[in-house]
Amino acid sequence: MNYREDKQGNDISILGYGCMRFTQSAGHVDMEKTEKEIMTAYDSGVNYYDTAYVYPGSEAALGEILAKNKIREKVYIATKLPHYLIKTRESLDKYFNEQLKRLQTDYIDFYLMHMLTDVQTWEKLKKLGILEWIEEKKRTGAIRQIGFSYHGNSEMFCKLVDAYDWDFCQIQYNYMDEHSQAGRKGLQYANQKGLPVIIMEPLRGGKLVTRLPEEAVHIFEQYPVKHTPVQWALRWLWNQPEVTCVLSGMNSVEMVKDNVETASTVSVGELGEQEEEMLQKVVAAINAKMKVGCTGCRYCMPCPKNVDIPGTFSAYNRRYSEGKKEAMIEYFMCTAIRKESSAASNCIECGKCEQHCPQHIEIRKELKNAKKELEGPLYKIGRKAIELFKAY
Repeated sequence: MNYREDKQGNDISILGYGCMRFTQSAGHVDMEKTEKEIMTAYDSGVNYYDTAYVYPGSEAALGEILAKNKIREKVYIATKLPHYLIKTRESLDKYFNEQLKRLQTDYIDFYLMHMLTDVQTWEKLKKLGILEWIEEKKRTGAIRQIGFSYHGNSEMFCKLVDAYDWDFCQIQYNYMDEHSQAGRKGLQYANQKGLPVIIMEPLRGGKLVTRLPEEAVHIFEQYPVKHTPVQWALRWLWNQPEVTCVLSGMNSVEMVKDNVETASTVSVGELGEQEEEMLQKVVAAINAKMKVGCTGCRYCMPCPKNVDIPGTFSAYNRRYSEGKKEAMIEYFMCTAIRKESSAASNCIECGKCEQHCPQHIEIRKELKNAKKELEGPLYKIGRKAIELFKAY
């Protein structure tokens, strides 16, 4: 296993265990199967385990397995505060203490603001006393390092990086999201600020494995260096020194062993220009199924009405490359879970964006199309619920 240092000089395994997708049986975590998988990872050198309050049964399962095998002190636990449920200073302790109980521990190594959306949300938490609370927990050792996880564009991500003296951060990043989400720009910005970066969705929830178009599969098969699509995706990430740890939601012993093998044989800079060109061909093959040729360059931004144009097109394209469910989830997170809505329906067709688009995309027209596809009844109900929740 290879390791990279965090901000405090700890050696973190470059492969982390993402605990969101533990196998469920009859509505509960399959403990026997999950324990085998976690212990296989631990015995292979994986020392970073990522869970969250809202992952069904995950915290309790992880806590039980670590306690049973007496390895709590030998690993790093990362879990997340459901800040979107926080209404008072007292509720901070309520949720945190519940998490400690579930995890059977008295401290959290890496504690994240879960899915922090924008600076305004952080400011709201500050008004509830989050800064003083964090200082207290760090002073007593109940929290060792503080960070945030993020889904959204690079511009807001960079603002959040600057909003507090974080110890680390977590972003969605893979070879398809190089120029969307926080992207390479966000990754490098965080690194320049001295922040270790934890990567989630390295395979886009498995879509860079199970839903690759035939042309993309053919490109991998024809390349003289033989790796599986999973191995290529992970190696692309670990090729970048700014990446500290890559989370994988492993739910089989075989998957654990394969990922461990990859994590034990990679090195920064091992992929050269030819490999990068090959992967760009794979990206092009995937993009061929997309509706809008948006590269995520963001020259069209900012929008006077706060429309997240690249985020909307990313979700719209995902609708045709990966499926409706995945697209709806991404679009909802990108546009509705914000202090201010950034939905396509905000567009007033001023045309400012089209003046700056290097791809000459008919942005106004495509935003209308995206709105029809993505802002159906379920989206509107969910958005209304979020608005009521914020007002509560």
